[in-house]
Amino acid sequence: MTIFFIWVVAFALIAYFANKRWESGVSQGLDKVLPEVLKSHGDNRYLWVAALAVLGATTLIRPVDVLLVAILLAVIGLIIVKLANWASSMAH
Repeated sequence: MTIFFIWVVAFALIAYFANKRWESGVSQGLDKVLPEVLKSHGDNRYLWVAALAVLGATTLIRPVDVLLVAILLAVIGLIIVKLANWASSMAH
């Protein structure tokens, strides 16, 4: 139960500060990192603030889990890219 309360406090603080600094840097920083399809351009403020707060709080509480998920997604992405390259070479 203690972990849950720490997560909620971290979530609330990250959400508060991300919302407070949305116009002065969070939105622009997010747009630099994301591909064109996902760029916020200042819209969907509360959706992105909530997503950042969930990711930030989870990373603070369970960093190894987040690291393992990132590694797993990278491996899956690499396999998909390799399969797509192989399939496109077979098509020609």
